[in-house]
Amino acid sequence: MHTSSEVSWLLDGIEMFATVTRPDGDGPFPAVVFVAGSGPTDRDWCSPLIPGSNGSGRLLAEALADTGIASIRYDKRASGPHVRENLPKLIGTMSMRSHLDELAAAVRTVAAEDFVDATRIVGFGNSEGTLHVLHYAMGADRPPFVGVVLAAPPGRPVGEVLLTQLALQTAQLPNGDDVLAQVRAAADRYAAGDPMDPDPALPESIRTVLAAFDTPANLPFARELWRESARDLLPELSIPALVLIGGRDLQVDVHADGDPLRAATTGKPDVTFAFPPHANHVLKHDTRTPAEVAASPGNGYNDDGTVLDPESLTIILTWLRSLFGI
Repeated sequence: MHTSSEVSWLLDGIEMFATVTRPDGDGPFPAVVFVAGSGPTDRDWCSPLIPGSNGSGRLLAEALADTGIASIRYDKRASGPHVRENLPKLIGTMSMRSHLDELAAAVRTVAAEDFVDATRIVGFGNSEGTLHVLHYAMGADRPPFVGVVLAAPPGRPVGEVLLTQLALQTAQLPNGDDVLAQVRAAADRYAAGDPMDPDPALPESIRTVLAAFDTPANLPFARELWRESARDLLPELSIPALVLIGGRDLQVDVHADGDPLRAATTGKPDVTFAFPPHANHVLKHDTRTPAEVAASPGNGYNDDGTVLDPESLTIILTWLRSLFGI
């Protein structure tokens, strides 16, 4: 059994909101800080760009609470119900550092709860969120993590991962080769420091993704993110890590991303890899073909009836119990 409550705090004059989920009992309990993926993904790992509200973040928090682990999951300032009022205040200020500040504030908030053991806190990131977790774990002068869970970390620069994702989308189009050539041309311009400037003839869904990297509210963050890779960060980690990449993940690949991550951490016994075959990008159980997933609005990630991948959940809970000694 568990209970959840909303908490909030001010960061640079903007109110942030989060959900704290705690097990029944007095504690003190170990805790996990969840960091959602890219774009407007909220604390529950839902997004206005993806249909459905059955987010993996909420499901994971509840599963952890039922096994005796508290958690906090927060809306980034550019996500959640207050995004419209926050965006004008964020223009020109969003950066890797500003995302790190958000995470640090969430850690301080949960560490201050009287039912939380502040010496046993783990960072748990999904996709882009894994990068923020890694940056936090390598810093000083803040409540430390005792371990990290990295779900779908990019083992290549984010820009390269994006091109792979868009290649899958364009492959479904009759003129896919021509569209992909235009996408690569836009990416080359961006990598050279120029605007993305996507061709107006590109499909709207693809053009929107590319144009987002030039949106003033996303800068300078988008240019920093383009070059980021967990492969460059994970070897420097000095605490235990669990890395999960699902076999049904269409954004981060078991081999294209998993292989360089494993190679980069050779000789680091505290880094554990798991590749659950039926887990997708948000750790939901998925048995569909890539074509079926691509044809689903928002990939069907948060549709009603979708469930966490049982194997992934078992791996996570087993690893956390061992780390926390529970």
